[in-house]
Amino acid sequence: MRHGTQHADLVPAELEATLRGGPFHVALRAAIAARGLPLQRVQHHLSRYGVKVGVTSLSYWQQGARRPQRPESLRAVRALEEILQLPDESLIRLLTSTDERPDPDRPPGRSYRSLVEASGVLERLLAELESPLDGGLHTIGRHERVRIGARRELLARESHHIVRAHRDGVDRYIAIHHGDPGCAPGRIAVHALENCRTGRVRWHSETGVLVAELLFDTRLTSGDTFLFRYGFEDGTAGVSGEYVRGFTFAGGQYALQVCFDEDAVPVRCHRFTQHSVAAPRSGRQELALSGHHRSVHLVEPRVRAGLVGIGWDWE
Repeated sequence: MRHGTQHADLVPAELEATLRGGPFHVALRAAIAARGLPLQRVQHHLSRYGVKVGVTSLSYWQQGARRPQRPESLRAVRALEEILQLPDESLIRLLTSTDERPDPDRPPGRSYRSLVEASGVLERLLAELESPLDGGLHTIGRHERVRIGARRELLARESHHIVRAHRDGVDRYIAIHHGDPGCAPGRIAVHALENCRTGRVRWHSETGVLVAELLFDTRLTSGDTFLFRYGFEDGTAGVSGEYVRGFTFAGGQYALQVCFDEDAVPVRCHRFTQHSVAAPRSGRQELALSGHHRSVHLVEPRVRAGLVGIGWDWE
């Protein structure tokens, strides 16, 4: 039996304000902090309600990197209201009220909803490949090169990846490509370029998410480093206005280079960061376009969890 009125009396004023205004992930994080519960304990309490949610998912929810959508996840949110002694419908209301809220800093075509849906889709695609979240690998460094074609489309991207195994037996990596709105992931080609070969490939047409298994020719032991290179040949969507890379884990160096066709040169470019897909963008910095090679780049000496990207204006 729910006792929403009694719960409301137990909610601190600051948390109550967050529950009114949201967003969901901020309110959830504040509620968990107010009760002083580690995520393992929250997970344990949820299991007593007959709801199974992983600690990783709970962490993603309170960071804004994922958003509860499936029926089981929504059951978990209602149970969390009880566990965290919150008013009835306080968290569920935030999920529904912010779902259509526009983000003025997000370019048209890739809405907040599409990013959230893509997050849920990605989890399912990874589950099909039976892939753990980090695959037993830590990234030491990654150099990514994105090519924009003559039609201003995302033509291709190539990644040069250096990793270190943190468990024995690792022999593969799951590469993720999120095409621009309107792309056809079934027509996107995966290229295993160096020290790997292509395994299983899965995609989701509505969100443009594609995941590809890259198989190594060796099994790594804990502490081993490995270098490999792969790419995606896209060109199936319309005009592109940005490239964004998300990082679940901190650590390692990241370099992003965007190269433009001679017939499609933007008027300005900039870099930006986000703590999560739901957070506002920050760290905007104009980037100078090199004349001869028509490219811009950014370097993150040590990656932090969140998103980093380069955007550009055509006119």
